[in-house]
Amino acid sequence: MKPIRLRADVLAGLTTSFALLPECIAFALVAHLNPLMGLYGAFIICTLTALFGGRPGMVSGAAGSMAVVIVALVVQHGVQYLLATVLLGGLIMMAFGLLRLGKLVRMVPHPVMLGFVNGLAIIIALAQLEHFKNGEDWLSGTPLYLMAGLVALTMAIVYILPHLTKAVPPALVAILGVGLLVYLFGLPTRTLGDMAHIAGGLPTFALPDIPWNLETLRIIAPYAILMALVGLLETLLTLNLTDEITETRGYPDRECVALGAANMVSGAFGGMGGCAMIGQTVINLSSGGRGRLSGVVAGVLILLFILFLSPLIERIPLAALVGVMFVVSQQTFAWASLRVVNKVPLNDVLVIIAVTTITVFTDLATAVLCGIIIAALNFAWQQARELYADEHLEADGSKLYRLHGTLFFASTTPFLNQFDPANDPARVTLDCRHLSFVDYSAIAALRTLRERYAKAGKHLQVFHLSERCKKLLKRAGEVHH
Repeated sequence: MKPIRLRADVLAGLTTSFALLPECIAFALVAHLNPLMGLYGAFIICTLTALFGGRPGMVSGAAGSMAVVIVALVVQHGVQYLLATVLLGGLIMMAFGLLRLGKLVRMVPHPVMLGFVNGLAIIIALAQLEHFKNGEDWLSGTPLYLMAGLVALTMAIVYILPHLTKAVPPALVAILGVGLLVYLFGLPTRTLGDMAHIAGGLPTFALPDIPWNLETLRIIAPYAILMALVGLLETLLTLNLTDEITETRGYPDRECVALGAANMVSGAFGGMGGCAMIGQTVINLSSGGRGRLSGVVAGVLILLFILFLSPLIERIPLAALVGVMFVVSQQTFAWASLRVVNKVPLNDVLVIIAVTTITVFTDLATAVLCGIIIAALNFAWQQARELYADEHLEADGSKLYRLHGTLFFASTTPFLNQFDPANDPARVTLDCRHLSFVDYSAIAALRTLRERYAKAGKHLQVFHLSERCKKLLKRAGEVHH
C-alpha cells in the first residue's frame, strides 16, 4: 500500500471513530442499553466488516435503524434476549449472503434509492437537535448561543478547510480545533462525557443467559427477522451509494456474510447489533478513506477510547460532533432529486417523496418496501398500456393478429379486448413473435381466448411462440398448435 494511501486511510479512520462515538452511545441509550454495549458493537462490527466485508471504505456500526427495531424487546424481555436476537439476526444475514441474495438490491429502483438517502439525511439532522436540549427542555440564553456558535464554527471549518489544504480531513481538524478552543477558554458547553462515561474493559465472551427453547425462539424470531431485514437493506443500499461515490464495485453477498458473522460475534461479546452507517460512511469517504484500513482504524480506536483514552475523549464538545453530523446530513441529501422534479415522470417524483417521508416517520424497511411496491405497480401499469395488436385480412379470408408487448397479470384485459370472436372470420391466426408471456395469468388469458373462439365455432391458430412461452404452456398442460 502506498504511504499516501496509508496515511489517508489512517486519518479517515480517526475522523470516523470520533463520528461513531456519539451516534453509537445515542443509539444504545435509545434502545435502553448501557452505552458500552453500543461501543462494543461498533468496535466488533466496524472492524470485522472492514477486514472481511465486500466493500472497502464503507463503515458499519451500532446503527440507529437497528436500535429503533429492538426497543420494545429490551423493555419487555431485557438485555439477554436482545443478545440472543443479535445472534439469530446475524445468522439470518449470513444465510442471506451465502444464498447469494445480495443481488436482490438491484430490484430497488433509483427513485427509491433517492428517497432512502434523503430520508436518512433528514433523520441524521433531526437526531442532532436532541443535543440542543437539556433533559426535556430546549436550551435557551447563553448555553444555546454558545452551542449554536460552536456548531456553526465546526461547520465553517469543514466547508472552508478543503479550499486551503487537502492534507488532513476537515472533519478531524474541526473536531480537534473546536475541542481545543473549548478546553483552553474553559467554555461551559456539554461534552461527550455528559452523554455517558465510556471507560470500560475488554468485551468478554458470554452466551446469552436465557432458556434455549422454542418459547424463546418465538419471542426473538420476529425481532431477529426484522433486524436482519433492516440491517441488510441499509447495508446494501449504502453499498450501492459507496459504489457510486468511489466509482468502484463492491461485493454485496460477501458483505452480507461478513455483516452476519460480525453481528454474531457482537452478540456473543455483549454488543449491540449493527449494519452499515450512511453518515459515518460519507465522513470516511469524504475524509479520503478508501481502503479496508480506514474501517479497521475506526473500529480499533473505539476500543482504545474505551480502554485508555476515555478521559480525553469525554472532553470532546458535543457541538463539534453535531456540526460534523449536520454537514454529513447536507452532503448525504440528494439535492439533485429536487432539481429533477420537473424533468422526470410524476410517479417517480411521488416515489421519492413517499420513501423519504416513510423513512422519517416509520422505518427504513417499510419505506423501501412501500417504494418498491409503488414502483412495481407503476411499471406494471405502464407495461399493460403498451400492449397492442396489428390486424390483417389475408387473401384466403382468414384474419391475422400480430401482437406486440408483454402479456402478464396487468395486461390480460387489454389483450382480450384486441379480439372480436363474434365478428371475426372462421379461421384466425395469432402471431406471437413480438409477444412475451410472463406468468400464469398470460396462459389463462390465452386459454380464455381459445375458448371464446371455440364457443363462436371458429378456429384459432397460434404461431411463433418463443421457447420460454412454449415451456410455460407445456408446464401448465396447454397444447399449442
